[in-house]
Amino acid sequence: MNGTDTRQATLTPVDLPTPNLMQPISVTTVTAAQEIPLADWARLTPSQHPFLNADFFAILERHQTAGLAGGWQAQHLLAKNERGDVLGIAPSYIKTNSHGDFVRDWSWAAAYEQLGKIYYPKLLTALPHTPAQGPRLLVELGEAAESGEAAQHIQQSLIAAGKALVATNQLSSWHIALPKDKEVALCRANGLLVSHDVQFQWRDHGYGDFDGFLGAFASARRRKVKAERRKVQESGLSIEVRHGDEIEPEEWPALHQLYAATFDKFGNYAAFSPACFAELGATLGRRMVVFIARENGQPVAISICFRSADTLYGRYWGTTAQYHSLHFELCFYQGIAYCLQEGLTTFEPGAGGEHKVARGFEPTIVRSCHWVADERMRHLIGQYLARQQDGIAAYADEAASHLPFRVEELR
Repeated sequence: MNGTDTRQATLTPVDLPTPNLMQPISVTTVTAAQEIPLADWARLTPSQHPFLNADFFAILERHQTAGLAGGWQAQHLLAKNERGDVLGIAPSYIKTNSHGDFVRDWSWAAAYEQLGKIYYPKLLTALPHTPAQGPRLLVELGEAAESGEAAQHIQQSLIAAGKALVATNQLSSWHIALPKDKEVALCRANGLLVSHDVQFQWRDHGYGDFDGFLGAFASARRRKVKAERRKVQESGLSIEVRHGDEIEPEEWPALHQLYAATFDKFGNYAAFSPACFAELGATLGRRMVVFIARENGQPVAISICFRSADTLYGRYWGTTAQYHSLHFELCFYQGIAYCLQEGLTTFEPGAGGEHKVARGFEPTIVRSCHWVADERMRHLIGQYLARQQDGIAAYADEAASHLPFRVEELR
């Protein structure tokens, strides 16, 4: 299949008994997030997380943001015991392209094509359109539960089922995008390849407020940030912070137009619709945070973010005009100020962007895991990833040397 093919892949569900001294586990699949009971989502996902919840997946699927038209076919893996109780979830999709998954495997697909092999469809375990690191093989929450032998047994079953789903349906590969560190180690132990990437993330090192944060900067860097913020203040724009449930449905078309303008500018596809944003806002409530710049009362720029109990996630920026330093203000400085005000300790503003370093965002290595079915391709891609790892580490170290903090503040 090519990247624009919207045909539904023919899939064989996996029912995989897992012999073990512990309770037998089977893994089955469902083709919609709403088929998984809400109680199971709530039990296996972090409380108040904006993405790891039943609503986020169901809303994106319902509005075709993660639907067949865009190359997403839900194929969520469920680990169950003999009674049919859901013990684990791996939110997964069959993908007919690589848009919105942040696996960064475009070159792999090209290599397959050059060798006369078929890369799509592939299996993906991820948050659609969301490069946020976190749990992907969901089991009972709590440090004791997650680190225990029973939890690992469930996750092992999910990994075995992912491999089996690839083999049974002749998919090229399975990708687990941005799992947490313990899951990376488990995937590696089960033969999955590991890729590395760099994101730029802000962390609160006890700054107190925004002035305290800037106080940690070297003087020249501090003056630059103040000058950027002053430019916005002098522009006559007003900036407001609103949560998802504070935005009326009829406001979203105008706000969505700003979001879509950025995608149109670069010839990309805006996956979210106004109705999807409206339902996310109404449902997630304070877990959606929107920074809006207005000129004469009319919205001219927007930064759409989401939050958990301790982290702000920057996602979408858009504007239809040019204003000096407004991107930095809405996407970075307003978010940092919000974190300090709300007691959030981390701000993940999304993928890419070396310009974030000069504004206090630290280079952070994140990883994804990959099962490549073809043994020869697995060997070749494994060699490539091994070479790439040193380069990623060197890049992160080089970027860290350009952080704006005074030397004594570096940690």
